[in-house]
Amino acid sequence: MTAALAPARVATLGAAAVRVSIVMPCLNEAATVATCVRKARAWLSASGIRGEVLVVDNGSTDRSAELAEAAGAQVIHELRRGYGHAYLRGFAEARGDIIVMGDADDTYDFSRLDDLVRPLDQGYDMVIGNRFTGGIGVGAMPWAHRYIGSPAINLLIRRSIGIRIGDSQSGLRAFTRRAYERLGLRSGGMELASEMIVNAAREGLKVTEVPAPYSVRLGESKLNTVRDGWRHLRFLLLAAPNFLFVLPGLALLGMGLAVVTISFLAPAGIALGSMTWQSIFAASIFLAIGANALVFGMITKTYGVDRGLLREDAWVRFYRRVFSLERVLGLAALLIVGGVLLDLALFAVWVSGSRHDLGLQFAALAQSLLIVGANIGMAGFLAVAIDDRR
Repeated sequence: MTAALAPARVATLGAAAVRVSIVMPCLNEAATVATCVRKARAWLSASGIRGEVLVVDNGSTDRSAELAEAAGAQVIHELRRGYGHAYLRGFAEARGDIIVMGDADDTYDFSRLDDLVRPLDQGYDMVIGNRFTGGIGVGAMPWAHRYIGSPAINLLIRRSIGIRIGDSQSGLRAFTRRAYERLGLRSGGMELASEMIVNAAREGLKVTEVPAPYSVRLGESKLNTVRDGWRHLRFLLLAAPNFLFVLPGLALLGMGLAVVTISFLAPAGIALGSMTWQSIFAASIFLAIGANALVFGMITKTYGVDRGLLREDAWVRFYRRVFSLERVLGLAALLIVGGVLLDLALFAVWVSGSRHDLGLQFAALAQSLLIVGANIGMAGFLAVAIDDRR
């Protein structure tokens, strides 16, 4: 029994002996990867820290892997293309209690990592190098990224997730192994940077920033502004269904009810210069989209909770408590029957040759009830189909 446990014990001791793992993704960085490795190894040596430098080659067609290995790095080959895939492989292979991540294009200075790592010994779980406070070299960051892209993503993270980060897209970061195990990272592309922050906030991890200089890179950038910007935006929107669906749905429903009231108070419409605005049509649109947004929001939230992507909140607990397919179908039937009865009443008025002053308003309201009822009914079946707990 002792002999059987010995190899595992030796592996554990070897892993514990490594204090810092420095992970660099690499795709055709022959001009800079060796420099980055040498800087990282020099910092480890000067700091007296036992560490390792891992370069994850992501399918380079130049001499990147060969040069990295010659400079003293352990080279790992990851066949799945993508910034996130390279990092996820590197993190999985890293043995250190602390993991440092940074690009192999020499934009970050791996010879000066003390400020980045120090907060981890002060109780923080993750440290991000802020390029805006550290100083961005002339030409190091495109104007659109510096003044539009990064600030917009920072704002979206702050509003939807509630964590204030000055440089959410920085590629220079350090975090503890315990934090890494709690993050549950999955993204295979550039959106990994946003996923780390979102998951850290949801796990209640302590995150801070330190200044980090950012230099002009050598070689061709792998970043695609439109494609990678959309990947970040898509991830953040899907990670915040309240922000994407629930809150807009509630707002649209409120607007719809308000406009319905206005349309009945002003049946002749609202004069806009030489035109007249029939508000009931806008009410129908608001009600239908608002109801759909709420339904989509609840389905998205419960799906995310079941998959471990989102944390359960009051909305999901309420949904779990009151939802059943039968109740949803009952509500859908009530709305549809209400719409049909209104239509039948209006048809009876038309057949009799009479005219109702609010006929247009009631007709639009009837169609709204039919649309919302049908959508809710179909959404109920969809919710049951994807809900793992049912």
